[in-house]
Amino acid sequence: MKQLFHSIGAMLLIFGLLGCKRPPSNLLQGYVEGEFVYVSSPLGGRLTKLNVQRGAQVKAGDVLFALEDIAETAARDEASHRLQQARDTLADAQKGKRPTEIEALQAQLQQGREALALSEIELARQLELTKSGAVAVNSTDQARSLHVQNHSRVEELEADLKTAALGMRPDAVAALEAEVKAREAALAKAAWDLSQKQQSAPQAGVVNDTLYRAGEMVVAGHPVVSLLPPANIKVRTFVPETRLTTLKVGDAVKVRLDGVAEALNAKVSFIAPQAEYTPPVIYSQENRSKLVFMIELRFDDAVAAKLHPGQPVDVEFVP
Repeated sequence: MKQLFHSIGAMLLIFGLLGCKRPPSNLLQGYVEGEFVYVSSPLGGRLTKLNVQRGAQVKAGDVLFALEDIAETAARDEASHRLQQARDTLADAQKGKRPTEIEALQAQLQQGREALALSEIELARQLELTKSGAVAVNSTDQARSLHVQNHSRVEELEADLKTAALGMRPDAVAALEAEVKAREAALAKAAWDLSQKQQSAPQAGVVNDTLYRAGEMVVAGHPVVSLLPPANIKVRTFVPETRLTTLKVGDAVKVRLDGVAEALNAKVSFIAPQAEYTPPVIYSQENRSKLVFMIELRFDDAVAAKLHPGQPVDVEFVP
């Protein structure tokens, strides 16, 4: 009888040991993780308007918040006025003198030409009189000198008239053109500063959190709103080292959620290049079986929108 009890006990122990050895499962546990987009302004200021709340769905381009922009608006307007002033100065330099000034020069030139014509006639008359001895030689010299002066005066007025039509010198015009470009750059900078006081959603998604309230001072570069686009939702799980050789990026995977009958379709998007393990690190046959590698799974945007960061899931690899 005692031998019979020993036999039965040995059989129960064997069956117990066999029962503790679970068959390999195709399911792994994982969790949902989100990569948040933090929207901030490169300029600080008082938060005047917060257009969204936590949990709201936004589209790309929707205005999220606005900061006080009185100083930036004034700077933009000043830069605009200075640019217009520089353009007007350049245009005036390129036009030359005003029409009335040119008309005055033309009148002076006409008078000079008439005086030249009269002095030419007088010189010719004096030369004839000198030949006949009726006048002294110095009278002819005076007539000749007056004629030369009138001729020089006409040439001077002609040159002045051409210069008046040309405008300022090329180097002076080039300096004014450079001034216009500098003013344009200053206006572009002022306009950019003003545009940064209002920030829009860079992507469609759900508002995960708002970090400031209207009326608070926002530090430059500090996030005001955090967004979670569907494309940034993923599942993380860890696969054993023995399964690693059968996986590659793009493999199809099924993800199961608690309370949802139908599994969600996903694909492997990332496989960690390094293993994770529990120290001490000893690469023995026994410890190698404990090595795991993190992988990430991605979904279509419509599927990802149904998931929430931190949500536990079961991952089933499609054979």
